[in-house]
This record gives sequence, C-alpha cells and structure tokens, in this order.
Amino acid sequence: QVQLVESGGGLVQAGGSLRLSCAASGSIFRINAMGWYRQAPGKQRELVATMSSGGSTNYADSVKGRSTISRDNAKNTASLQMNSLKPEDTAVYYCNLWTASADSEEYDYWGQGTQVTVSS
Repeated sequence: QVQLVESGGGLVQAGGSLRLSCAASGSIFRINAMGWYRQAPGKQRELVATMSSGGSTNYADSVKGRSTISRDNAKNTASLQMNSLKPEDTAVYYCNLWTASADSEEYDYWGQGTQVTVSS
C-alpha cells in the first residue's frame, strides 16, 4: 500500500504565499513523477505542477512564475511553493504520485486533498 500525506493548505490573503508538502510512504519501487493538481468547485481537476524523477518540471500556465515545485527523492517528498496567490487559486489541492513496479506496471496515487483559500 502507498500513502500520500499532504500538509500546508489554509486561508491566505491575495498576494500571500503558501507552501504545500506531500510525503509518500509504503511499497514504492520507482517514482516516475510527483506533482500537484487542484480542483475548484464546479470545475474539473487540473494540473498545477509536476516534477519527474529526472527533475523535469511541468507547470500550468496559470501558475508559471508564481509557483515552484521541488522534490526530495531520498525522502519521497514533494513541495509546492506558491507566491502571489490570487482568489482564482482557491481550490482543493491534491498530491499525485506516479510509480512503476519492478515489472513495469504503472500506478497512480492521490492524496486526500488540502484546501487552499485565497481571500480578496
């Protein structure tokens, strides 16, 4: 079993900053990528930022220049630093883990979600 534990959400004023963290534990053979997605009320879940095991990053256009994803491969953790937050960043943020097994089976895991609310 693989577990993802997220932390760092909360209420912040527009222009403020938050740092989200995610720790993965359990039976993990290889991590292909870790990242963050978000879902606002009435909207589909969307990518925020991901980082591959090799360090390649992918950001949503809406957060580029304002957010930085980082990983600690040794600890199986990922963090998302978000600056200059806007009310439209309000959403539930989910940690995502993409893994592979020894026989190359791929798995996708999700955290329970952490609420980020940005007040205007």
